[in-house]
Amino acid sequence: MMNLKTFDDIQTFCEITYDGAQSETKIQPIFSPVKNPDLIGTLYHYPSVPSLFINPRNVEIWLPPDYDEGDASKHAVLYMHDGQNLFESQKSFIGVDWGMDETMAALYKNREIPSTIVVGIWNTPQRLREYLPQRPFCNHLSQRSRRRVIKRYGGMSMSDNYLRFIVHELKPFVDSRYRTRPEREFTFVMGSSMGGLISLYAICEYPQVFGGAGCLSTHWPIAHKPFSKYLNTRLPEPGSHKIYLDYGNEANRAGYRYRQKRVEHILKDRGYEFGTTWLGNWYAGDPHSETAWRDRVQVPLRFLLKNDQ
Repeated sequence: MMNLKTFDDIQTFCEITYDGAQSETKIQPIFSPVKNPDLIGTLYHYPSVPSLFINPRNVEIWLPPDYDEGDASKHAVLYMHDGQNLFESQKSFIGVDWGMDETMAALYKNREIPSTIVVGIWNTPQRLREYLPQRPFCNHLSQRSRRRVIKRYGGMSMSDNYLRFIVHELKPFVDSRYRTRPEREFTFVMGSSMGGLISLYAICEYPQVFGGAGCLSTHWPIAHKPFSKYLNTRLPEPGSHKIYLDYGNEANRAGYRYRQKRVEHILKDRGYEFGTTWLGNWYAGDPHSETAWRDRVQVPLRFLLKNDQ
């Protein structure tokens, strides 16, 4: 790990680029699903998944009830951050899960979304550094602001390597092990708070990979101004991408409403159409919590995944 003590060290870090070489890290398939009678569908828990880019972490892969090893049907894929909070309350850090299995199964049963696999990527103690967008940090922050961020989070942003893990290691494994539709229009990313921030960054950095991003209660204040500058030049083409934004009671305590409105203006200026290629909602009174996101996650799921076929 690079020891960043001077501005020159920071500048050197920001100039490091990835040569695009395919990782040779091998993820071993798991054949025994999680035993939980309350789960709908099938959940596989992959412990300590290795990576050349980031520290190992758990990954969970949920297969919808209609997934049948014996047929040839293929499925869309949704990649989600903070994966321990998605399916089982005993794994969630506050004891409340998002109920993703229930919501996904219900939406599919009602023919509101296509059959979709969910990949839950667990966070680690380096969550804030991995979810803080790196390119805005390097290109749009002053020297003083960079040092302040490093001091606050214990080091430089690690988001580019986190996304490399998803795109160059995890996604190839998922597409080879399970019957997926690997194309951009069937690949999505979603998260809440800082997970919302990294989701929007992911679709900007890899527009050829992700067709939609769901950003619930996005924690704009950490990098709002530099991120806005970044979005002005890096947002993907609106005709082939969808972006969902929302906020709840954060509007009253952290300026989320003002900051989201600024991002919405950027979306409109770039040609995104409300209700078609972007959607922004306000849930007055909703807390910044897993409980609130559980209650409203069906809204971004319908918007991003809705079955147009």
